[in-house]
Amino acid sequence: MPLRFTLRQLEYLVAVGDSGSIAMAAEKVNVSSPSISAAISQLEAEFGLALFVRKHAHGLSLTQGGKQFVAQAKQVLAEAAKLNELANQITGKVRGPLSVGCLVTFAQMVLPQLRHSFIQAYPEVDFTQVEHNQVEIFAALRSAKLDIALTYDLDIPSDLSFIPLVTLPPYAVMPPNHPLASRDQVTPRDLSEYPMILLDLPLSSDYFLSHFTANALRPHIVERTRDMGVMQSMVANGFGYSIANIRPLTDAAPDGRRLRYIPLTGSVRPMKLGLALAEGAGISLTVQAFIDHARAEITLNSTPGLHLTVPRSS
Repeated sequence: MPLRFTLRQLEYLVAVGDSGSIAMAAEKVNVSSPSISAAISQLEAEFGLALFVRKHAHGLSLTQGGKQFVAQAKQVLAEAAKLNELANQITGKVRGPLSVGCLVTFAQMVLPQLRHSFIQAYPEVDFTQVEHNQVEIFAALRSAKLDIALTYDLDIPSDLSFIPLVTLPPYAVMPPNHPLASRDQVTPRDLSEYPMILLDLPLSSDYFLSHFTANALRPHIVERTRDMGVMQSMVANGFGYSIANIRPLTDAAPDGRRLRYIPLTGSVRPMKLGLALAEGAGISLTVQAFIDHARAEITLNSTPGLHLTVPRSS
């Protein structure tokens, strides 16, 4: 009996099921909305059942049968994807899809260079990337939307594994005219009386605040932001200091104003930057190649003074 569907149709089905919107699904899989609509209609016609309930101005909702179809489609796609890995193992080639996540706080400083050097070494890899906060990374790894992610060792749950690459001590970030800017190092007690701009992302903010709570101190938070660039520019414009574990190659905020990065000492915990992946998911040849590449580029090429200045491979 001939197949009544294609893997491409199943991919479109899953994309619509996950997003609840044809337009969002089309953007996700990079095809036109009419192509998505046609694929869904063809599946519904072939199997003789409604997979979605169309709600005017509210997108699409899966029917009970649609939910079962999407769950099974995900399994079929996962099994089909194993053919790529089997071919890689037989031929010894690193190729096929690779979905990499990165913590949003340092993605702009690490991921593009790392991706560039990786695809130069392995041009047959179909590399996709996404930037998330820590909680979003955990969810994407569990749902297999990500194969692997660059992140910090912040509350890594037991169902995920973590491969440390480099240790990053914390810095106080402040404008050059801050009263503490001339010091070689500062402590949380030194900072506690001054206004603070908190980088307020899930789990990350708890880590930054832990430097103070560990010393029975309470910082004077005057602003919160979820964007690293906004934090840097606010600090550079004198609204307060902040804390970060990444020191960029240039000590300048996005608006061009200067910043000072001063080591934070005392009872403070450094963070480890590394790779997170689902526990027990199995490491494919492509994922292992990325692990080895990241270990070489980040662990070996990071410098003590300017962390994560990853050189581009020739």
